[in-house]
Amino acid sequence: MSLKTSYRFIAPFYDFFLRRASAATRKRSLARIANDSSLKILVNGVGTGLDFPFLPPHHHYTSLDLTREMLARSLKQVANLDMAHAQGDSMRLPFADESFDVVVLHLILAVVPQPERCLAETTRVLKHGGRILVFDKFLQPGQHAWVRRTLNIFISRIATRLDVVFEDVLATTPELRLISDKPALANGWFRLIELQKQ
Repeated sequence: MSLKTSYRFIAPFYDFFLRRASAATRKRSLARIANDSSLKILVNGVGTGLDFPFLPPHHHYTSLDLTREMLARSLKQVANLDMAHAQGDSMRLPFADESFDVVVLHLILAVVPQPERCLAETTRVLKHGGRILVFDKFLQPGQHAWVRRTLNIFISRIATRLDVVFEDVLATTPELRLISDKPALANGWFRLIELQKQ
């Protein structure tokens, strides 16, 4: 089953499972967006818009998701944000090079089949000096995690991957510099990461 198909079915239940569990961490991540100027910000893999309540209101946002169903649900969360919407693939972004000052990657790098391509595309559309805010679940380098890796065989076909090692993904995009990497949820399985394009 493709991600596009599975997330059509997941869309009605997504908020129920993730809103409360991820709200505080989303807020913590998005608090790193500067408030002193008007920025162009891409919310890449927007899902149902659970990030929207925590976005500063005076920036120019573009939200992107793979499915119409997720985008339609996100529209209900927009409130007073200056928000454009696009349906598209995070691994083939429909935007010009260096279009954004900040890109938000919340729970998307460990969902897409090729996180390296997603990060490379994100880097391509990011301006030099721009930042990427990541919130996701990653294995540590060298971590065996046999249960997660075994479950990944089944779960990755439906919703998300459990075997992504962030350091391996980052190594494929040398233009990025690691600013911070902090544990967020589940004893550090979920992490808050900030990157900058050099």
